[in-house]
Amino acid sequence: MERSVKILGIAGSLRKDSFNRSLLRAATDLVPEGCELETFDIRDLPFYDQDHDANPDPHVVAFKSRIRAADAILFATPEYNYSVPGVLKNAIDCASRPYGDSAWQGKPAAIMGASSGRGGTMRAQYHLRQSMVFLNMHPLNMPEVMVANAMEHFDADGKLIDAKSRDLVARQLQALVAWTRRLNAAQP
Repeated sequence: MERSVKILGIAGSLRKDSFNRSLLRAATDLVPEGCELETFDIRDLPFYDQDHDANPDPHVVAFKSRIRAADAILFATPEYNYSVPGVLKNAIDCASRPYGDSAWQGKPAAIMGASSGRGGTMRAQYHLRQSMVFLNMHPLNMPEVMVANAMEHFDADGKLIDAKSRDLVARQLQALVAWTRRLNAAQP
């Protein structure tokens, strides 16, 4: 029997009732067998400041520890001004520094996003993929989860009620687990 795959979910929005936090909650309900999904709230991370590399904030230490303990990462990102939100970029920077001590190194990852617009976070997801090149992460290519016109797909309590979107999230999680196992099997 294969060991359980541990996924760390990170929402790129601080708003309590954001569509992306709701999307991540839906993912926690849809995890496949043989998988665990925990989340980390980036709200308490300080702004990245290189002056603190030698003595990092305890929230940064905890964040990096959780990333390292995870087998894979699941990002749920909104799109702000055609890109990822500043708070998500800051979280990525906090966990990648100081140079040579990146917690992201070699991690498989999947990206999902929901927005009230028609693009469903496609540009933000593309920018996040660009960052993953330098971080030496391994993003899953398919299936993509981009929930456009999100207000039509979530109920008033933030539950993802659209069957197609729920199926897509479930398939992405299954693919992420398979991708993670495949990459881990390729490790010497």
